[in-house]
Amino acid sequence: MKIYRGLRHPGIAPGCALTIGNFDGVHRGHQAMLALLKNEAAHRGVPSCVMTFEPHPRDYFAAALNQPDLAPPRIATLRDKLTELARCGVDQTLVLPFNAALASQTPEKFIEEVLLAGLGVRYVLVGDDFRFGAKRAGDYAMLDAAGRRHGFDVARMMSYEVHGLRVSSSEVREALAAGNLDDAAGLLGRPYSISGHVVHGRKLGRALAETAPGRADGFRTLNLRFSRRAHAWNPAASGIFVVEVHGLDAKPLAGVANLGVRPSLDPNDVNGGRVLLETHVLDWPAHLGAEGAYGKIIRVDLLHKLHDELRYHSLAALTEGIARDCADARAWLAAPPSRI
Repeated sequence: MKIYRGLRHPGIAPGCALTIGNFDGVHRGHQAMLALLKNEAAHRGVPSCVMTFEPHPRDYFAAALNQPDLAPPRIATLRDKLTELARCGVDQTLVLPFNAALASQTPEKFIEEVLLAGLGVRYVLVGDDFRFGAKRAGDYAMLDAAGRRHGFDVARMMSYEVHGLRVSSSEVREALAAGNLDDAAGLLGRPYSISGHVVHGRKLGRALAETAPGRADGFRTLNLRFSRRAHAWNPAASGIFVVEVHGLDAKPLAGVANLGVRPSLDPNDVNGGRVLLETHVLDWPAHLGAEGAYGKIIRVDLLHKLHDELRYHSLAALTEGIARDCADARAWLAAPPSRI
């Protein structure tokens, strides 16, 4: 899949079958839409294209209005969204920066400057609740009328349901916020996962060796840290999870992960209060070596939530808490429920 940031790239195909949206999570409803898009693109002999936005429009308005509560928790990072779009077989993805210029662009200008002049669209597929342009003034009827005038086809896909439930990013967020990983996986069609580069942290896991009898290495962790930017990632899930790590060994590695801001630690530490995914592999393969993960891209599948983040008053208490989490994770892994 080719990825373009902004319209001014010579590689963007002059004509495409396009769908537009945030695609947060690339859930089963998105997947059905992308399958239809690929089919329509193939019939027309043009590439399939997804147009998405970064930051999320609601993130932009939350920052612009200084009302952070307007920003929804995010299911996926941009990296993970692009990975899932590629897995769905999309030919190209256009990431438009959502900024003041785009926010104030009228629906008519969006059609003229982006769809026609920028992409030369041949086909546009949208969802049943699609709105576009400044103040969300554009709708399906306006887009369809423009297609008739300018010679591109427009189609609308109605809601996708699973067991009578409309699949949406909002439903996925609610399942993750409630810790219902099985429900989230059912909506996503796969386990909920987060990927990224393993980075160096505070090395606290090694320091815990002094308070962890029988564990010479303490509780070493694989650290994935997220952006310091104004539109930093605010994940829909948080807490302590049973996980599987992909990308380090031939088979997945079982572990326990903390997704959040580490409330037990000094907010002025290397993490700086940012969201961090810290994963302790239960049985570390010796052939990887102590430093074998740094700089590698891994994917962490969150399988089961053990509990919310907890604040511990000392390193000894933290060590005891991690040890309990590891024991609980091993017990769950020994007899897990059926998975998707």
